[in-house]
Amino acid sequence: MFYLSLIEHTLRLPPSLLSLPLQDAIKKELENIFLDKVIANLGLCISIYDIRNIDGGFIFPGDGASTYTVEFRMLVFRPFVGEIITAKLKESNNDGLRLSVGFFDDIYIPAHRLPKPSHSQQDPEKRYQAIWTWKVESEDDDMQLSIDGFDEIKFRVDSVKYPPIPIEQPEKPFAPMIISGSLDYEGLGPVSWW
Repeated sequence: MFYLSLIEHTLRLPPSLLSLPLQDAIKKELENIFLDKVIANLGLCISIYDIRNIDGGFIFPGDGASTYTVEFRMLVFRPFVGEIITAKLKESNNDGLRLSVGFFDDIYIPAHRLPKPSHSQQDPEKRYQAIWTWKVESEDDDMQLSIDGFDEIKFRVDSVKYPPIPIEQPEKPFAPMIISGSLDYEGLGPVSWW
């Protein structure tokens, strides 16, 4: 789920940061550039782990800033396909579920990837658009298990996608990384089920 990625980046260090020690100034500028951003096929940048190498310090003509080539390691969030992750319910509607791991909210469980047979119904408490219920058939009796948002939910990662950046501003916010998952395996779903 979390990886250390080695990155080399050419960094323009603004003159306002030159009063700091070089290592601290570069780390601060790298954090401004990368943290909470998604890099396609790499993942969501969580933190700068360490700086391995700093080269340069050139000042180009007509520019008051120094330019460095920096090699650093960064902690990124990128789940792998098949991984089991625990999340909280953020949104529920007739299309499925939207989950959150706290720092990342674009996790979707489509309706066809919920346990079978499942159905949605209106939420009487109006916390969500719909509540999904799994009908468990057994020899003794039938049980109804609901996904109501009170428990953490275990899901399996089916895909991680990096959609292209739209040219025009869409009506809803753009998600640069989308995780699709499923609950239709044993042991998955709200932890109280098991």
